[in-house]
Amino acid sequence: MNGLSVDHLTGIKNVTKEDIELIFKTADSFKEVINRPIKKVPSLRDITIANIFFENSTRTRLSFELAEKRLSADVVNFSASSSSVKKGETLVDTVNNILSMKVDMVVMRHPNPGAAEFLAKRVDAKIVNAGDGTHEHPTQALLDAYSIREQLGTLEGKKVAIVGDILHSRVALSNIYCLQKLGAEVMVCGPTTLIPKFISTLGVKVSHNLREALEWCDVANMLRIQLERQETKYFPSLREYAMQFGLNKEILDSLSKKIIIMHPGPINRGVEITSDVADSEQSIILQQVENGVAVRMAVIYLLAAKINRK
Repeated sequence: MNGLSVDHLTGIKNVTKEDIELIFKTADSFKEVINRPIKKVPSLRDITIANIFFENSTRTRLSFELAEKRLSADVVNFSASSSSVKKGETLVDTVNNILSMKVDMVVMRHPNPGAAEFLAKRVDAKIVNAGDGTHEHPTQALLDAYSIREQLGTLEGKKVAIVGDILHSRVALSNIYCLQKLGAEVMVCGPTTLIPKFISTLGVKVSHNLREALEWCDVANMLRIQLERQETKYFPSLREYAMQFGLNKEILDSLSKKIIIMHPGPINRGVEITSDVADSEQSIILQQVENGVAVRMAVIYLLAAKINRK
């Protein structure tokens, strides 16, 4: 296979297993690059990428920016909070204005589900979805799956539990699609109020008992409670949530086997996981962050190969 089967990365739902494997293979070689003394390659010297973030983000934006600079691309950062969007300009107009400055690729985070897909059909640039509302966050799912593969050698037949706020999480949906395409089994676990009704149609197991989920899985991906997306109360208090669904060292050490702990960040320490779990030997949270740069380099590099250089 020469390249990706898609022209944009708007969601994991649209990519094939072969696409994911190509991204991982490419990320392997970029991981080697970012561990060298000189961490740059001149691959995208003639490419300009705009990072357009309509929602706050620290880690994802930094990770993309670093990935772009490691590939020697020219990078433009755009923050919607200080832009003409506040004055009523439409999304397409905003992006077209940026593209008229000869930008080749747009990495976008937007609060509305489907925004990346919408844009991909209307503008002449490659689009990478850095998270659209509660819909998808494809590069996070790719780096999560890549990190599991690095630890366990394969995802085929592995069991992954995604624990926490499934209802408001774009990470959960992208992870489910990605893990299943790579042959893993998935269970979601959380309070009934935070598990969407449609989830069982995706072929995942559902549990409302943390210990049951942890005893079942090889890997537990602990999601953050997304208070900023919750307009009503879904559980009595954070303390009560932590007591029922928070992972502490005592629970971790009492399991019948050693499991891998992941978290997409940012962590609410003491809520979904305690500090001693986050910093334990079983946690691969910092490896996820490192792998994020290599995986995003791979995605950008493979999409840039599809740009028609005029």
